[in-house]
Amino acid sequence: MITFKVDNLKNMNSELRAFADFLKLNAICDDDVFASRLVSCELITNVIRHGGEAAEFKGELFADSIVVTVKAKSLDGLDLITSLPDVFAESGRGLYIVRCFGEIEESGEGLRVCIKRH
Repeated sequence: MITFKVDNLKNMNSELRAFADFLKLNAICDDDVFASRLVSCELITNVIRHGGEAAEFKGELFADSIVVTVKAKSLDGLDLITSLPDVFAESGRGLYIVRCFGEIEESGEGLRVCIKRH
């Protein structure tokens, strides 16, 4: 497991690089590393840009999946699951991309995305 807190977009890339390195050290294929990093980037960016606050990140590795969880106060109480955009939406494309790569659920820990491993 890897955890970190990101409070601005400038340090997000170095933190996500550490996450990608963690996955590679655990023999995760390049496609799954890409998907995990993309999902993480979209969720963290949304929190910082739209919520104006720090994002708490947790990345976990399981036998059949990679689970990314992002928590922030701005996510509390939002019903993001039923309002996920579709391909023709004018806004929310980041969440559409996230939905293409994994299963999204809201939990007490934040917004959680389960990415199936190849």
